[in-house]
Amino acid sequence: MNNASIFAPVQSVHRRLLAVLLAIVLVAAGTAVAAPRAAAGPRDFLRADATGTCEWDPVGWWVQRCDVWSQAMGRNIPVQIQPAKRGGNAALYLLDGLRATDHTNAWVHDVNAAALYEPHNITLVMPVGGAGSFYQDWQGPATYDFNNPVSYKWETFLTSELPGYLEGNFGVARNNNAIAGLSMGGTAAITLAGKHPGQFRQALSYSGYLATSFPGAHTFMRLALLDAGGFNLNAMYGSLVNPQRFANDPFAVVGGLRNTDVYISAATGVPAPVDASIPLNIQASGAILEVFSRVTTRMWEARARAEGIRVTADYPGVGQHNWNQFGHQLHHSKNRVLDVMNAW
Repeated sequence: MNNASIFAPVQSVHRRLLAVLLAIVLVAAGTAVAAPRAAAGPRDFLRADATGTCEWDPVGWWVQRCDVWSQAMGRNIPVQIQPAKRGGNAALYLLDGLRATDHTNAWVHDVNAAALYEPHNITLVMPVGGAGSFYQDWQGPATYDFNNPVSYKWETFLTSELPGYLEGNFGVARNNNAIAGLSMGGTAAITLAGKHPGQFRQALSYSGYLATSFPGAHTFMRLALLDAGGFNLNAMYGSLVNPQRFANDPFAVVGGLRNTDVYISAATGVPAPVDASIPLNIQASGAILEVFSRVTTRMWEARARAEGIRVTADYPGVGQHNWNQFGHQLHHSKNRVLDVMNAW
């Protein structure tokens, strides 16, 4: 018997084993190719924006920084957006205060709204910029520096331009929104919701100024705007008697909130225990600002109730015009937002 005949059975066994192994590999490979890929969750991918795609914001959590083109202002407006956890179509707009920066919205810088709403099915919409704007459409350059004119058309952006972007890229419905703000942003939240009730189902003012046309308020605003960055109040309205001045007073838009859930708050200006470490000069200004907010908020509430508007008011016995107070209100009203917007 030659060597070939001796090893033939062994080679045959080897060939059978190789054939079996090859079949197993091919089946496994075919299964791997055929298996469907897991779909990306609502927060797992960057959306498109005016520059190509949004960027992950350094603040973390699930916040994207998106550049949204504003035809009205002739430039891209940065907006920090945290998508709803399960792809819901509700949104909460969070508006900044008088000293808003061009770097970040204070709702994710001074308090962490993204962390607070992380477990929930609501998209956070946090526009960046707009210092001293009261989120209005100004009639002229916002500052006295006419060599570098600042164009403010924030109402147009927030109510006509941004909603289409949010609908197309984040699935936010145009008629299923809440809007909240602190100080200047609280004033704007009530005004915008009153003027655009089809967009906002809920409005929340944290220490806002809710009567801006009564005697003395205009002077107060003029001084505040100058201090915040040299803003020219006359350019906001065009003139002291321009109808826009009164149309953008929260006191004048009460009737537009008849079907809106409204929450308002303002403290006394008395420092809370948590304010003890704040320098006395800053406490003094915080007290004055909060007292002004409380007076105008109570005036607004009285008119709203007289007209049959549903209002929930919270007037803490202590608290100043600072982020200790604003952050407290954000937490305090969170369940209300989630209930009204059905966004748990």
